[in-house]
Amino acid sequence: MARLVVVVVMAAAAMAAWWAVAAVEGLGINWGTQATHPLPPKAVVQLLKDNGIAKVKLFDTDFAAMSALAGSGVEVMVAIPNKDLATMASDYGNAKDWVKKNVKRYDFDGGVTIKSISINMNMENARMTYIVKRRKYVAVGNEPFLKAYNGSFINITLPALQNVQNALNDAGIGDRIKATVPLNADVYESTVPSAGRFRPEIAGLMTDIVKFLAKNNAPFTVNIYPFLSLYLDEHFPINFAFFDGGSTPVNDGGIMYTNVFDANFDTLVAALKAVGHGDMPIIVGEVGWPTDGDKNARVDLAQRFYAGLLKRLAANVGTPARPNQYIEMYLFGLVDEDMKSVAPGSFERHWGVLRYDGQPKFAMDLTGQGRNTMLVPAKGIEYLPKTWCVINTNAKDVSKLGDNINFACTYADCTPLGFGSSCNGMDTNGNASYAFNAYFQAQSQKEEACNFQGLAVPTETDPTTAQCNFTIQIKSSSAAAPVAAGVVVAALAQLLLLW
Repeated sequence: MARLVVVVVMAAAAMAAWWAVAAVEGLGINWGTQATHPLPPKAVVQLLKDNGIAKVKLFDTDFAAMSALAGSGVEVMVAIPNKDLATMASDYGNAKDWVKKNVKRYDFDGGVTIKSISINMNMENARMTYIVKRRKYVAVGNEPFLKAYNGSFINITLPALQNVQNALNDAGIGDRIKATVPLNADVYESTVPSAGRFRPEIAGLMTDIVKFLAKNNAPFTVNIYPFLSLYLDEHFPINFAFFDGGSTPVNDGGIMYTNVFDANFDTLVAALKAVGHGDMPIIVGEVGWPTDGDKNARVDLAQRFYAGLLKRLAANVGTPARPNQYIEMYLFGLVDEDMKSVAPGSFERHWGVLRYDGQPKFAMDLTGQGRNTMLVPAKGIEYLPKTWCVINTNAKDVSKLGDNINFACTYADCTPLGFGSSCNGMDTNGNASYAFNAYFQAQSQKEEACNFQGLAVPTETDPTTAQCNFTIQIKSSSAAAPVAAGVVVAALAQLLLLW
């Protein structure tokens, strides 16, 4: 008996040590790859493990990423992009083929762990009880009902969801793998949380989706962005976007809301209740704060936001409508992506808690204990030579400088130059140098990418200033090479037109 007690105590100590370094229970992160030079997938998987991040959400089923994740133990939510929804909706056979290729293929011991596991440990009478919840997810589309899409996916999202879940069922894995649709918080609305309802023009469709999810014991997935509340309304009280108080609470029938995240989440709870499913599980598919591209997209504000969010998540505070509850959520995102569309705003390329090269931007304690610690950076990352591309101050004819800057920023990321951004405020030469270097790095420092009709020259002197970082890109992974090559060809063709 004494030996048994020793073994149990040692096991408990080992588990306690593991939780001490692991991220908050229920915490995952989104891994996007829309970059000219994405991090090598194996380096990303090691990065996740080094930081105790046990869950990751993808936006597709990229073979390189899935291969790197195989055998890692990192739990994965795979996804079907919006562009493929019509294919999934139009033919059940397409959904079956997709499930076979992208889910069933990896569903084996040592394969990709497409699941969420939570472990509750209870010590009583020298015994440990492990309660393990297993749930697996396939994300069907991503925010398909955004108002900006003008209804493009209205008629195909539910049929796609139905076909994918039915294909999972037919494959014999539907009891443990569930299809869900990550939706933007703009699918519901209200003046106060308790009056939450789905948007009138999609209320019927949303009711059908909720009923289908409930029938299949699948969760509702929502993306909540307090930053966007601030970005879209210049009169929005800034402190209400954070978790540390300082803002006038919103009084909802005696329930006081001190932050917009809780108010947003509970508006969804009310909307679900209104259609008969107020107890439906909710996953927060995306939540985060960008660090550049807008006056409120700053490192200090991102650090403030995450510190409050993670502390609450660790304490299982829940929300007023669902108090003291565990919430599964995925931070957005892992790294900056310099090829993302900037249609919603320049901040879109700066959501990463890490820089493009896997280096941390600010102190962040994923355990939610408030420690002033940095994330473990990506390891083994190789950089291009320390060569930058800057304006040629000896150029005789600068009449086409504006055209060349515009060209560079069409094919590279110049969002830090925008109003309120980190590199805003430089003079013309500084702006030109930043644009030329951004393009030069995006093109992997190809010699012909630093000319711009004689307006640019390469240099080994770093032009970085106290406020503005002129980057050196990382070496492309093999997965990025085809994309980069296509961009080079298109860019060079366009450049010829300037002559």
